[in-house]
Amino acid sequence: MTDHTDDTGGSDSGVTETADSDRLADRRRRLGEYLDDAGLDAVWFARPNSFAWLTGGDNVVSATADLGVAAAGYVAEDGDADAGEFRVVTDNIEASRLVDEELPGEFTVEAGRWYESSLAESVADHSPENAAADFDVPGFGEVDASTLRQPLSEGDIEAYRELGRDTAAAVEQVCRQLESGDTEHEAASALRVTLSARGINAPVALVGGSERAQSYRHYTPKLAELGDYALVSVTAERGGLHASTTRTVAFDPPEWLAERHEKATRVEATALAATRAVGRERGPASEVFGAVQAAYDDVGFPDEWQNHHQGGAAGYAGREWFATPTADDEVRLPMGYAWNPTIQGAKSEDTVLVTDDGFEVLTSTGEWPTREADAVGYDATVERHDVLSL
Repeated sequence: MTDHTDDTGGSDSGVTETADSDRLADRRRRLGEYLDDAGLDAVWFARPNSFAWLTGGDNVVSATADLGVAAAGYVAEDGDADAGEFRVVTDNIEASRLVDEELPGEFTVEAGRWYESSLAESVADHSPENAAADFDVPGFGEVDASTLRQPLSEGDIEAYRELGRDTAAAVEQVCRQLESGDTEHEAASALRVTLSARGINAPVALVGGSERAQSYRHYTPKLAELGDYALVSVTAERGGLHASTTRTVAFDPPEWLAERHEKATRVEATALAATRAVGRERGPASEVFGAVQAAYDDVGFPDEWQNHHQGGAAGYAGREWFATPTADDEVRLPMGYAWNPTIQGAKSEDTVLVTDDGFEVLTSTGEWPTREADAVGYDATVERHDVLSL
């Protein structure tokens, strides 16, 4: 396997003043409405994806921690939620770095001594008591941050386009250089390095060679050679946004691979068409799932949906929600969706912006072979990524 690093890097992930202003105007509107509806005076976010959603910055030091090293909040001013103040609470270790490198100037930063109190205690000390948070703060209520992050704003969509292009470019660069004798571990390591060179984290990097991809839906990399073909799947993160995609590369593929892949693309196209139809009415995710089940039945694999989750809404989480037969999550537009149908040994997955008008594949470079996939039960055709033969 040849060197996978990319000296050109990716698109600039810095946040401009205009982008900051647009983001904060959107967040002020959403959070102001939330405070009014909930009868609260403040709301706080310490989980990394929601911190990034609000600030555009990063509060992560340890990638294994559920919470970051700072909490970002929106606090009503004299009871007026529409004229609130953006605040960040952290400790003296992090304050200057966050101000210099992570936060727009609109945020007021309060810093306690690192040895005097926990983050939760510091937030409680610097907030009105009538508040909610996305982590455990004594006396505060809970907030479902996911609902606040949906649907995507115009600024979110533009950042998502950049992330999607960069993610697809990195994944495809690695895939084109794979060889049958490479191990899954080698391929996954190359993925992480190539994504990192573009300023992208990879919370999920799965590589399944021909043997393990047929046995497992989550093919966590092992020291096994790729063999006849490989499935390469990532969920990539930058600026809090998450993009998921899968590519299939074939060296000496089994006869069934092309057919199963084609059927998986039809299920995915159906999921996207159903998402648009249900989203126009802001219906429940279970209605989309019903269409997915019907598509599996139509392509001759009626029980396949039981073997793996089928995906769902994507944005400031790998999945903001997962569709199930009983899921009541509201399907919102415009929104990112990452559906990932599998048929034993084959998978089709991309992150797609679904709007009232159609579909925009975000994880695309235009340089990978594609095929037209007809949705089952809908008058819709979606261009999907095909198997690449090497």
